[in-house]
Amino acid sequence: MFFTYLRRELRRRRKAALVIALGLALGIGLVITVNSASAGMQVAQGKVLQSLYGLGTDMTVTKAAAAQGSTGATGRPKFNFGATTDSKEQSSDQVMVQGFESLPSTVVSQVAGQKGVDDAVGGLSLRVLKVSGQFDRGQVKQGQTTGGGRGGGGAQPPSEVQGGGAQFDVNNYSVYGVDVAKPALGPLTSSKITSGTSFTSAQSNTAVAVLDSSYAKENKLAVGGTLTIKAVKYKVIGIATADSGDSAANVYIPLTQAQTLAGAKDKVTTVYVKATDSQQIDGVKSAIQNNVPGTTVTTSADLASTVSGSLATASDLATNLGKWLSIAVLIAAFLVAGLLTSSAVSRRVREFGTLKALGWKSRRVTGQVMGEALVNGLIGGVLGIALGLGGAYLITAISPTLTASVASGGGGGGGFGGGPGRQAATKALDIALTAPVSLGTIGLSVGLAVAGGLIAGTFGGWRASRLRPADALRRVE
Repeated sequence: MFFTYLRRELRRRRKAALVIALGLALGIGLVITVNSASAGMQVAQGKVLQSLYGLGTDMTVTKAAAAQGSTGATGRPKFNFGATTDSKEQSSDQVMVQGFESLPSTVVSQVAGQKGVDDAVGGLSLRVLKVSGQFDRGQVKQGQTTGGGRGGGGAQPPSEVQGGGAQFDVNNYSVYGVDVAKPALGPLTSSKITSGTSFTSAQSNTAVAVLDSSYAKENKLAVGGTLTIKAVKYKVIGIATADSGDSAANVYIPLTQAQTLAGAKDKVTTVYVKATDSQQIDGVKSAIQNNVPGTTVTTSADLASTVSGSLATASDLATNLGKWLSIAVLIAAFLVAGLLTSSAVSRRVREFGTLKALGWKSRRVTGQVMGEALVNGLIGGVLGIALGLGGAYLITAISPTLTASVASGGGGGGGFGGGPGRQAATKALDIALTAPVSLGTIGLSVGLAVAGGLIAGTFGGWRASRLRPADALRRVE
């Protein structure tokens, strides 16, 4: 009887049911669209952050770079060229620790021993300045060269050449020493090996290198070729392509090799840390700060707060304006559905009064009204999901481009990755926005549809419960 009566009443009052369902659909569809857009912005922000640090890295431990004029990353490079009386091709490499002050390798195990740390791995950030060319009866004085290659570093004054004349080229690129025994941590994990292979644990002190694809293309290097740094020939075993944005470094070599090149035995510049639980990141950060003095701990949340540009603006709008707008529309939709249901019950006074006169209890009448309202809510949910999916698809199809600017870490404490080749600078990335719809969002929509139906049914049920059999004698049409 319940379902027969329900089906008959819904068919008889199609227009009223459709109006209630559309009101709920509008609110539910907006919730899906806003949630999906917010999820897309989180994905976009994740891509920005991923371009600055490795996958699986929750935080980094670094030490602020030394002041200008001291030794380390900020020392002036010295180039040594042999005396010559003819035009002879010569070259000289200067390898410098850069980005951060170096830390003892023991800090890695010290950090790994802190409560809440799942794993930690060290890395060494270097910059190589290679000057090569022909020098005629001249002497190259100590100086600084003009930086040019990818990987940051900024411009530096050119070297001075006296007497005779000279023709030379400057190649400025970044090198990063990675712990080949722990490939799951560190900046190389933000790139994919697109040619050749990555490092193996057996290559901890082998002269091999993995090159960033852009750097390899610019310098016409391929797998099987060689790259010479300070007279050491490194065999290229792989080409890596950054998942998003620029790569962390131009060249990756085993950590031990990097320490030897820089004369920084048992030194690292960055410790990449993975927490046992993402909920414990703040606690792990505090533990490291308290137990490993003289270091700076930076989490992904710290770096996320530095993201600016249209991505940050759109994210704020979606989080703040979009969220409250969705709540306001939902509340309005629920109230309108409740009032329309209550009004519909008032127009059915004779009907419900007659049913009560025939022996229907108030509970049964209320249940009938609740059932109708719940079906209207579910219909609204289906329509709302369709509207929301349409909105999300439209955003993804248009794929508006958002710009994210991130202040990369420099000498003052550094950004999260403190990545190889990153000096204090602003890094801009263009990210295409998508709007992924998760099963959780669909589940939330179904819950809102049921809630809307129950709220509308509560309004109507309360009105129906107040009817008396004598109301059947009243003219309501």
